[in-house]
Amino acid sequence: MASRIQTLLPPHANDAEGWQRRAVELREAGKEAAADEAQARALRASTQDAELIRAASALVAGDLPTAEGLLRQRLRERPTDVPAIRMLAELAGRIGRYADAEKLLRRALELAPGFHAARHNLAVVLQRQGKAEEALIEIDRLTAIEPGSPGYRVLRAAILVRLGNYNAAIDVYDKLLASHPDQPMAWMSYGHSLKTVGRQADSIAAYRRAIQQAPTLGEVWWSLANLKTVQFSDADIAAMEQALTAEELSETDRFHLEFALGKAQEDRRNWEASFAHYARGNAQRRAQLDYSADETSAHVEEAKRLYSPEFFAARAGWGCPAPDPIFVVGLPRSGSTLIEQILSSHSLVEGTMELPDVITLARRIGKKRGDDNTPGFAENLARLDREAVRALGEEYLERTRIQRKTEKPFFIDKMPNNFQHTGLIHLILPKAKIIDARRHPLGCCFSGFKQHFARGQAFTYDLSDIGRYWADYARLMAHFDEVLPGRVYRQYYERMVASPEAEIRALLAYAGLDFEPACLSFHETERAVRTASSEQVRTPLYASAVDHWQQYDKWLTPLRSALGSALDSYPGL
Repeated sequence: MASRIQTLLPPHANDAEGWQRRAVELREAGKEAAADEAQARALRASTQDAELIRAASALVAGDLPTAEGLLRQRLRERPTDVPAIRMLAELAGRIGRYADAEKLLRRALELAPGFHAARHNLAVVLQRQGKAEEALIEIDRLTAIEPGSPGYRVLRAAILVRLGNYNAAIDVYDKLLASHPDQPMAWMSYGHSLKTVGRQADSIAAYRRAIQQAPTLGEVWWSLANLKTVQFSDADIAAMEQALTAEELSETDRFHLEFALGKAQEDRRNWEASFAHYARGNAQRRAQLDYSADETSAHVEEAKRLYSPEFFAARAGWGCPAPDPIFVVGLPRSGSTLIEQILSSHSLVEGTMELPDVITLARRIGKKRGDDNTPGFAENLARLDREAVRALGEEYLERTRIQRKTEKPFFIDKMPNNFQHTGLIHLILPKAKIIDARRHPLGCCFSGFKQHFARGQAFTYDLSDIGRYWADYARLMAHFDEVLPGRVYRQYYERMVASPEAEIRALLAYAGLDFEPACLSFHETERAVRTASSEQVRTPLYASAVDHWQQYDKWLTPLRSALGSALDSYPGL
């Protein structure tokens, strides 16, 4: 009896464990308001806790092993310690274990529903896992409590962008920047959204506002360059060069500035200076990435072994029969956005964006259970029965439904990396269309080398890496041409530029669509375009980009060597 009475007495002000225990007891008794107050006291007390301070200091310093050891020991002793749970979730998020972070944060919120910092963390983790609808629910709960919070509003806008609600995101930025104008990162994100919906002048103004506030913010300079339509002035170039000399300039700002200066010198036809900037920017970015060309080649060989004629024959008639998706695959900078813009100009087709859902399904199929002896992707896929395969196709359609804003019967998934999963797409969605966007390997690869991508595409930052990647891609698609003849439609960029009407008519015929004149005037179609080609597809076709790589040919020997026979086998056009 005495011990029970003791737990009901108010803990000492700095007794985080005591207040946490009190919060749990009150919540179990249904006294939510009192539990929230006790939880708030526990959180305040935890800021004075020496062990948690040590763990937090290790996190800040990037010493994750020390932080993890301290936090796990803490939770073994105090399994309901909410601040420790939240810090362990932050650690999991830093190393990309977002599912673990989500579980930890949900546990923290189960114990402390009023812990707003944990709910904000949860919204971020959900967003990073592609669970944008769930993330929006969490951030809306927070903005209802603190509608004026800049941090909550910025995250809400980012989630709306992920959901394709660009105009709603722009509205959030409009109101946020009206009341909090000194936000260079928000101005930059605002510029991204304006660019996506085609408001180029407003986008440039937003980017320029960000530069005024943060002249060394390299991503903004690159964002201007990435519009492909902005000509930098002498003053702009001088400002970027000056930014490169700034003390404590981050590596991220540095390589963005190098890419932007590469584009500035390219526009001035200073090819040697341009290539030098591109080379430095790529080298800096490549040093940050863990990419293995050998691993990519091994995955391609595994796919060729798995997807045999016998494999598909044994599974004929399987999958979800819905014809809705039109997949556009290939390499970045191959003309895929042009194909998307042409098709989405048709009255029956909706353009979405580069959807991650096929890759997500493939990763789940290939996920091991923590034992090197457990099956990988090929074995796991081969074991699926008819019902499981159909369920995957249906799941893909359900996962992508959030991106479909109209009632049009067909939609485009433009994730270029899906070429690696052509066999999986055919298996789970046998009536989906698959279009391989292809461009001359030197033009395609060097265009990718000049481009800094916001995420993914780790193979583009070294000429040898990207050359090998193109060769692996071509080899895998040739395999599918053999085992699934006629299944994939190949669209050559150079042919589209040379004979647009004939090529567009043939493309529409493959997709089972009647010809519509709007597809010829695709550049007049108003829609959100998120890729690096967003402004280029809003202009008529032009041929100047076809052979642009030749200006840099003297520096492309590593690319030519890596391409090998793939370069020689590209069809004459």
